[in-house]
Amino acid sequence: MPDVPAIEAFGLSKTYSRNVRALDGLDLRVEPGEVFGYLGPNGAGKSTTIRLLLGLIRPTGGRAAIFGFDSQREGVRARSRVGYLTGDLRLTDRLDGREQLESLGRLRGGVDVALRDALCARLDVVLDRPIRQLSRGNRQKLGLVQAFMHRPDIVVLDEPSSGLDPLLQNEFRTLVRETASAGAAVFLSSHSLDEVQHVADRVGIIRSGKLVDVDAVENLRERALRHITVTFREPVAGDPFAGIDGVRLVSNEGRVVRLTTPEGAMDPIVKRVAEYPLLDFVSQPADLEEIFLELYKDAGDGP
Repeated sequence: MPDVPAIEAFGLSKTYSRNVRALDGLDLRVEPGEVFGYLGPNGAGKSTTIRLLLGLIRPTGGRAAIFGFDSQREGVRARSRVGYLTGDLRLTDRLDGREQLESLGRLRGGVDVALRDALCARLDVVLDRPIRQLSRGNRQKLGLVQAFMHRPDIVVLDEPSSGLDPLLQNEFRTLVRETASAGAAVFLSSHSLDEVQHVADRVGIIRSGKLVDVDAVENLRERALRHITVTFREPVAGDPFAGIDGVRLVSNEGRVVRLTTPEGAMDPIVKRVAEYPLLDFVSQPADLEEIFLELYKDAGDGP
């Protein structure tokens, strides 16, 4: 279906007992071929969002669709397009890894065995030991394989790199980008900012059930302050950057001056620095974590 979004939500809401509002009026659109990062701390509403998008629980208000199929009325057809790794992965302890993947493959009506085996080799999956003997990380690798092994049009991942070592986290990121490049959508829910900022095209930030912001990762960084460290040859007294709009002096240790600045102030800062003998000048963009924390601070008191 041309021009049909992979995921769409309209006013999606969920209220549990005792008027606990887990999700409040979510509007969202994720396109095929896009990696969408969904960020928020534990309890912000991320897992509730996923369950509503997949039609696993009923919304209090609004609706969701997967490739145009209503998640409630056409849930089976919608979920047939999806690979899903839940945040509370549960596998059958009495089976070994190979038996578990074969069982899940049969439930899917068959999978690409060559792809499944390639994924197992790529992620160094332990297949010949009972699942009850596997570490959390090895269980997580089985969960990742089952989410990707049937070449889904949408992959929904809830805290996917939990328990993975750094080398496998890099391999997982590469797999995500390859999947999106092949035309599938990836919805990556996480509280790990480092995990998301390396692979996502866009990021949505959720706070207390409400979407705080949605933007491209690069746009979010551009909206944030840069960190600048200037090392002069001789000590400089006071604030050498006083009078430049938006610039805030963080510290002056004599020869080493640290400041923060919006992108637009870089030119006047460089011109001011040129008035002094200089040893070093370092400018660093804000990390996504700083942007995340700033958005939470601006939205009010804690989550």
